[in-house]
Amino acid sequence: MFLEKLIQFLSENIGNLFSAKNISDYLKSQHTTISVNQIQSYTEYLNNAFLIHRVERYDLIGKRVFEIGEKYYFENMGIRNIVIGYRITDKAKILENLVYNHLLYKGYDIKVGYYGDKEIDLIGEKNGEKLYIQVALKIDSDKTAEREFGNLLKIQDNYPKIVVTEDTFSGNSYEGIRHCPIRQFLME
Repeated sequence: MFLEKLIQFLSENIGNLFSAKNISDYLKSQHTTISVNQIQSYTEYLNNAFLIHRVERYDLIGKRVFEIGEKYYFENMGIRNIVIGYRITDKAKILENLVYNHLLYKGYDIKVGYYGDKEIDLIGEKNGEKLYIQVALKIDSDKTAEREFGNLLKIQDNYPKIVVTEDTFSGNSYEGIRHCPIRQFLME
């Protein structure tokens, strides 16, 4: 019962930032009391079994990993969909999980980045090189463009920065940040 509720929580919250305490509090609200240490142990078991992947937060200014708060992604989205069903409203989460899995497949070490209060969805690192990625369903407004490209513009290094979307047009860039459709991204 507990493990089922834990996997359901993780399924519903892929790509969201939370901690073991958040999970414990949620489960208590569902009348399942379990300690934070037990949550940490079980999420580690699920991670070691390749059901989920725990992704740490990285402070780009302080150059350190945060001790609390992480994101989880599913190795196999089919398992996630069996647990909670396919939800059209989760397309953005699924897209971010897909990009995460592709980076993992390509051999990147992945973290979630923070530059002050701005989140960078994924930072891939391989062979001393970095890649910064924002994921959005579409760039359909100035506000969305400002958020997705703006977060990457704050990073003052020369590593590639990409905004991956479901949009089908490509070749556009904004102040050196590349816009890339998901299909093209997966072919690279």
